[in-house]
Amino acid sequence: MKVRTRSSAIIGALLLAVTLPLTLTTASASASADGPSAQVVLTEVARAQGPSAGAAGPDGKVWIAERAGTVRILDDYGLGDPVLDISDETTTDGERGLLGVAFDPEFAHFYISYTDLEGTSTIDEFAVADGQLQPDTRRTVLTQEQPYPNHNGGDIKFGPDGYLYIAFGDGGSGGDPHGNGQNLDTLLGKILRIDPTGGEPYAIPSDNPFVAQDGAKDEIWAYGLRNPWRFSFDAGTGDLLIGDVGQSEWEEIDWAPASSKGGENYGWSSMEGNHPFRGGTEPANHVPPVHEYDRSGLGCSVTGGFVYRGEAIADLAGSYVYSDYCDGTLRTLRIEDGAVTEEGDLGVEGGEVISFVEAGDGELYVLAIGGTVSRLDPA
Repeated sequence: MKVRTRSSAIIGALLLAVTLPLTLTTASASASADGPSAQVVLTEVARAQGPSAGAAGPDGKVWIAERAGTVRILDDYGLGDPVLDISDETTTDGERGLLGVAFDPEFAHFYISYTDLEGTSTIDEFAVADGQLQPDTRRTVLTQEQPYPNHNGGDIKFGPDGYLYIAFGDGGSGGDPHGNGQNLDTLLGKILRIDPTGGEPYAIPSDNPFVAQDGAKDEIWAYGLRNPWRFSFDAGTGDLLIGDVGQSEWEEIDWAPASSKGGENYGWSSMEGNHPFRGGTEPANHVPPVHEYDRSGLGCSVTGGFVYRGEAIADLAGSYVYSDYCDGTLRTLRIEDGAVTEEGDLGVEGGEVISFVEAGDGELYVLAIGGTVSRLDPA
């Protein structure tokens, strides 16, 4: 692990040509009759090497992770030199790499989610002082072995309750060959909920839904997920939204209210969206997706986003913004009481969209694996 300053001449030279903002696309969200009327533009604000995730950091800065293992801070001039480099500890084989980053609510700790050289999913913690990582404080919070190099999940977020939520896929291959999605005795195919500073290496909240249940892992918050690549909490309501990548036919977005006590079963691998998978039987406690779409024309790998709570685009307020890695179009949903009331197409295309980042002011950034870091702006 290497912690660096902005003194790297090599990386600095590479950045010279990529710090100027560019306008990508402008369009009205008129593709859907009942869609929002927001007119937006994607403005390229930086270039990165395989940007994979990001988080709102201290002093209003946005921290961007690059899949190969570096973390860089976005400012008015683009992305600075890496403040963290674990590229000698991870690999980009399959769907592996540095897959998630998060700050706790007080910006006192920074967390990274990555797959190590053996393919093990790893959550590490760093203390933060005066907005700077403290490398000597690094410790491993949680690990999970992965049987295959895909469906590792990897997203991490702090919820409104102050606990750390962790997304793991079903372990990979195809069709969930080990049945991990419905197996409560594994962390794979789940959303976890832990208290990373409440114990060593972490504590489990006493109100987690499967605490002390025989044959179930105490860390589990929700299950029945195939590859919950990106999830988020609505900054306005606290509701949880999960973009769960489908197997072969259906992409789904799952929703849980802020009042949820956890324990939701989203169905995989008995179900793919609302549909039985390979002759499976719908579980009695199946929580169907709030939205699904098939792969006939809209894409092939949902990229979950955020409910927009910024101030720059008034007409977008309250809309969930998401995309698809294979399609790249930014789309929206309005959700009321667990039901979609409006669908929209913002008419802008962000490339191979791999992630969204919510800044501290609620504005949204779009990351494309090809290297663009773009901000969603009013047209």
